[in-house]
Amino acid sequence: MVALDLHIPRLETERLVLRAPCEADFQAEAEFFASDASRYVGGPKRPDETWRMLALLLGHWAMRGYGFWGVEEKETGAYVGHVGLWFPHSWPEPEIGWTLMNNATGKGYATEAALAARAHAYDILGWDTAISLIDPANTASQAVARRLGAAFDHTYEHPEFGTMHIWRHPGPEDLVNGGMEAYA
Repeated sequence: MVALDLHIPRLETERLVLRAPCEADFQAEAEFFASDASRYVGGPKRPDETWRMLALLLGHWAMRGYGFWGVEEKETGAYVGHVGLWFPHSWPEPEIGWTLMNNATGKGYATEAALAARAHAYDILGWDTAISLIDPANTASQAVARRLGAAFDHTYEHPEFGTMHIWRHPGPEDLVNGGMEAYA
């Protein structure tokens, strides 16, 4: 048997650690995906579907060299969700995405972690643009996108999820030239 050796960088922000997703994240993810709060991100899901989703997150790292990080609070080590970079087949463009567990919303964690992910995409991976696909009814994610400096770009018909809104993030040059250095 050959072991797969993935290099998933560890990122740190003021309050958060972004690290490789792992099986220890499963229980929190299963609880979230069993709830109605998951309706904007492909849920609700059964526990077996959630486990496969975690494996999918790791597989994206293997295939693309980037993906979603598991996010935890620095102070407590509590798992708060997964945030990162996503570009599977059928996605229109590379995306910055965020999914927070029910007990982690309203604290600015999605914005903080997404800023770190976007900086990694632009500074390390060399991306020159990024989007976020957001369900038109998901006003909380739209608010996060606005805090990140993203703006509604257009409507997209996703083959599985139906009508989605594409929010365009400012490019690396816009972050510096537009006075948004704090968002990079």
